[in-house]
Amino acid sequence: MSDDMLSVNSVSEQPPTDVTPKWWASKSLEHKPIEGAYAWTVVASGFAMLMFAMGCVASYGSYQTYYHLHQFPHEPTSTLSWIGTFQFAILNMFGIPAGILCERFDSRLVTFVGGLIMGASLIIASFCNNSVWKLMITQGFMFGMGAALMYIPAVSMPAQWFTKHRALAVGIVISGSGIGGLWLTSATTHMITQLGTAWALRITGIIIFAVNSVASLFMRNRLVVKSREKIVDFTILRDLRFLLIFCGSVCGTLAYFTPLFMLPSFAIQVSGKSNDFGTNLLTIFNAASTVGRIATGQVAASLGNINTLFLCGLIASLSVLVLWLPFQSGGTLVACAIVYGLFCGGFVGLVPVVMAELWGIQRIATIIGLLYISNFIGTMIGAPSSSALLDNVGGGTNYKPSIIFSGVFMMIAFIFFAVIRVSVNRSLLAKV
Repeated sequence: MSDDMLSVNSVSEQPPTDVTPKWWASKSLEHKPIEGAYAWTVVASGFAMLMFAMGCVASYGSYQTYYHLHQFPHEPTSTLSWIGTFQFAILNMFGIPAGILCERFDSRLVTFVGGLIMGASLIIASFCNNSVWKLMITQGFMFGMGAALMYIPAVSMPAQWFTKHRALAVGIVISGSGIGGLWLTSATTHMITQLGTAWALRITGIIIFAVNSVASLFMRNRLVVKSREKIVDFTILRDLRFLLIFCGSVCGTLAYFTPLFMLPSFAIQVSGKSNDFGTNLLTIFNAASTVGRIATGQVAASLGNINTLFLCGLIASLSVLVLWLPFQSGGTLVACAIVYGLFCGGFVGLVPVVMAELWGIQRIATIIGLLYISNFIGTMIGAPSSSALLDNVGGGTNYKPSIIFSGVFMMIAFIFFAVIRVSVNRSLLAKV
């Protein structure tokens, strides 16, 4: 036998390469039925994750009140507010890394690590809460980083598991943030009053780790994304539709937090209402937001996701400019909290669904992560600008400049979404 023949045979007899995925790699579950029992398990897991990830962000006001009155009485409120600002801003800034990790690793591992970081950040913060800058790093920056590893998989995975009820599924997941805001705020206030901030942080951190350890077991990708040379595919930035959604999200986030932060103080300072009334406005807002995030999913099934999205932007802006700006009565404030909460909740819940509709579900985690940079920009600019308008233009008591700021930017967001609607289908009666 010739040397060439021996060479060929030796190559052909080599054992096949092992292509078994590593334990940490993302694995396909395409054999699982769409909208089946496991799909709803993914929704339940995402709901639990957002309940704590966003619920803790919503309840930071309880910590800030205690910090300002007792723990750091000489620190400016604007300085203390950066702890909560970092939580939400870093969550959005780490959207791209979280999306990349979801594509390359098992999302169960990603979300488990996220819960571990979140829980550890609060426990560590409980031992260094004698310094504001340490709390910025732990309760703010570190918490936001862990929350991103839970938030991005939680809002993107349901799109892979649903088609007909996709908007409803994503709405249920995102409603977890509203539910978390409802009960965590009162629970945190009670723990701080009875036990102090240190134990409130420790207990919350332990609960987050325990709940997320169970929920992360079911947070699995249905589809496996093929490997690619580019870590992030920025070619989507050349798509006009993405740029319109990005700009609309920046404007929507610029406007979003003004009513949330200022309605209670407006009720007390301008309308002459009690502190309890101001607190109840936040409860009403969170409850309406929770309903809105679920209900708009059902509405979107009839009207279309993009149609419902731009309608939410329109009605949210009108609720600020028509119900809040010209009036001071308690009834109109309650009406504003309900209407704004309902339709802002829909605005938040529908954006991931529209992304999946326009660009598919294969790389939805990375695309949503890239889009959420817009939330980071809006968060870092919106709330500080609105507060600056109140202090420097309104003299601390005239809220009209801040209200106009919020209403106008939400209206601009509506215009961006309306342009997307026309670019997709120019027929006004079409379901889009």
